[in-house]
Amino acid sequence: MGEKFGPDVFKLGFGLMRLPRLGDGSIDVDTLSEMVDLFLAAGGTYFDTAYVYTGSEEATRKALVERYPRDAYTLCTKLVAWAHCHDEESAKAEFTTSLERTGAGYFDYYLLHAIQEDNYQKYDEYHIWDFVRGLKAQGLVKRWGFSFHGGPELLDRLLTEHPDVDYVQLQLNYADWENPSIHSRTNYETARKHGKLITVMEPVKGGMLADPPEKVKELFRQTDPGASIASWAIRYVASLPGILTVLSGMTSVEQMRDNLSYMKDFRPLSEHEQAVIRRAQELMMNEKFIPCTSCRYCMPGCPQEIPIPEVFKSVNRSYQLDQLEGARKDYARRLQDRSKASDCVACGQCESVCPQHLSIISLLEESARLME
Repeated sequence: MGEKFGPDVFKLGFGLMRLPRLGDGSIDVDTLSEMVDLFLAAGGTYFDTAYVYTGSEEATRKALVERYPRDAYTLCTKLVAWAHCHDEESAKAEFTTSLERTGAGYFDYYLLHAIQEDNYQKYDEYHIWDFVRGLKAQGLVKRWGFSFHGGPELLDRLLTEHPDVDYVQLQLNYADWENPSIHSRTNYETARKHGKLITVMEPVKGGMLADPPEKVKELFRQTDPGASIASWAIRYVASLPGILTVLSGMTSVEQMRDNLSYMKDFRPLSEHEQAVIRRAQELMMNEKFIPCTSCRYCMPGCPQEIPIPEVFKSVNRSYQLDQLEGARKDYARRLQDRSKASDCVACGQCESVCPQHLSIISLLEESARLME
């Protein structure tokens, strides 16, 4: 199982960033364990965590590693060289910390995390590429690659300079397929040109494609009343050639059961369903919303501690439901006793780390005008 790599891998992967939480904010390990049990029983194998997913690696140890034999699953984690470290030594130390947190002994998959135009130099400066090659030579990493949020030119350059990477992780979904900021289609085509398999992140765009604009939901309901809205997004990317697995950041048993209901015996989209997706893409292009995925990378360095994803959720409610007063009440509830959009000092830290390349400063200004 540890060496399993290729087209026969179960097409649904368990993303361990948006995990179930208890009332005090800690990870609900009991619920996570139940989700792990369901996933493995259905044939799933691929679990995806990261050094920077707060509490995730430890929860993975408790819910998965300590409860199942090592050959029953494959585990991926990630090293980030542009945050949470300040030099080469601390960047490389993330691997040891991840091993200790997970107790996994080795990683089936290992990724250089969230590479894009303004941070890729750090992986060169800290000699991380050769470091991970060394880990593979020692058997501590079975397969390696990088997750990517930049453009196709940089992706092509990296795959040319590092042809021995085993696979890449890309943000692919039907809403971003032609998005000039995300480059889903062109990045996908670039990776395939280099013959690389792809793991998919954000197939439901942080949950947005599980609850898209009403016109899109109605289109899907009319086409297949029995299918969940999220299933359209996940099956869309899973139907692409060269996909290793599609990561879904499931936060509940119900989400796990839904995803397994159509991915256990995966069926690619038919030509008619592909046409429905194209119509959904057209409808999405005409809708106004902030494409925030709630990854929360923007928050740790915010000097004002503004809960940026929460702000944008309220604004999107106003845009999508056309209920400004309701959205303002939602905003007041979400930001009670917390900094508001108008507290932004325009330092730009959030924009420098946003994987969606959002103009957060101007969006916060607009949010303050609407909500406050």
